[in-house]
Amino acid sequence: MDKLEKKPLSDLMETTMTKIREMVDSNSIVGEPITTPDGVTVIPISRVSFGFGTGGSDYGKTTDKFGGAGAAGVRIEPVSFLIIKDGVTRVVPVAIPAVGVADRLLDMLPGVMEHVEGFIAQKKEEKDMF
Repeated sequence: MDKLEKKPLSDLMETTMTKIREMVDSNSIVGEPITTPDGVTVIPISRVSFGFGTGGSDYGKTTDKFGGAGAAGVRIEPVSFLIIKDGVTRVVPVAIPAVGVADRLLDMLPGVMEHVEGFIAQKKEEKDMF
């Protein structure tokens, strides 16, 4: 089999995909369960994104010279955790931290409302006492 029949670009693409398969498996998405001494099981859940590119060409005056390259990237983001305790399963999302002032204010709003409601209830009780 001579070099032209070998299809070097196809081989390059296959090698790149093989390496991606080695990097990303089902354990990258649903992680290994972790059991704590008190019987709680935690299972990490992640989002996996990947991409790859390959390219190549014959060069020079003859067609038996081939130049090519391949690249791949993988991104793994934690999304949530499955928490299993006493037969009850809960999903706990991994929150993205607030970026700007408006996001921080929105994050604080439930706590502020709770304090305001508590303050109003306290004032109402004081008023009813006198």
